[in-house]
Amino acid sequence: MAAITLHINGEKRQVDVDPATPILWVLRDHLQLMGTKYGCGMAQCGACTIHLDGTAMRSCVLPVSAVGDKKITTIEGLSADGSHPVQQAWLQHDVPQCGYCQAGQIMSASALLQDNPNPSDEDIDTAMNGNICRCGTYTRIKAAIKTASKLS
Repeated sequence: MAAITLHINGEKRQVDVDPATPILWVLRDHLQLMGTKYGCGMAQCGACTIHLDGTAMRSCVLPVSAVGDKKITTIEGLSADGSHPVQQAWLQHDVPQCGYCQAGQIMSASALLQDNPNPSDEDIDTAMNGNICRCGTYTRIKAAIKTASKLS
């Protein structure tokens, strides 16, 4: 076990965990931030996506020891009240079905728009590749990303 200080959603948080623990489990089990979901555990589905210094990362395979001083943003930190343009567009397009993958989808989409405020269809497909939605809402996801790009 090691005392590790993390920068999460604008706050410094200290945890006492094994340095090899994936950040997903630190967030969920130690810090009670339940928005980041466990999906596959192999960085294949995208349900566990967070931002690490603004870059979309799969938290299920990222050991806490690799985070260092980088800033972590989870779905809870994207906006306190759901007012982020991507969250608003998600609601406008009625994207969620079961909702399980949506936090990861939103985190990937918001990282894309942060880097590319006017993405093409190809840019969206590339950025969202690996975010799996078993309900198949991909058409609505793409439409919501395009709407969010206009709201930003």
